Amino acid sequence: MRLSEHQRQTIETIAHELFGDCTVYLFGSRVDDSARGGDIDLLVETPHRVPNRAAMAARFSGRLQMALGDQRIDVLVLDPDTRHQPIHDKAREQGVALWH
Repeated sequence: MRLSEHQRQTIETIAHELFGDCTVYLFGSRVDDSARGGDIDLLVETPHRVPNRAAMAARFSGRLQMALGDQRIDVLVLDPDTRHQPIHDKAREQGVALWH
């Protein structure tokens, strides 16, 4: 996993501030230690409803960019009302939960 401990802790702190109880998965190229570069792809999974998921994903991404510096961060939010898509399965199966 190509995230520093500082990056992981920052993601966890901001995720809990915005989403409360949640699990965040890192997926995509940043999971591959042999790869270089790449954006930070995150799936936020929460057991409770998130009003206006797209706006919350953008807010989370923006807060992370402010805290971590200018880099591309893509965020998906999965709550009980989210329409299931294959990318959600891929993120959970191939991704790494950033905390337990």
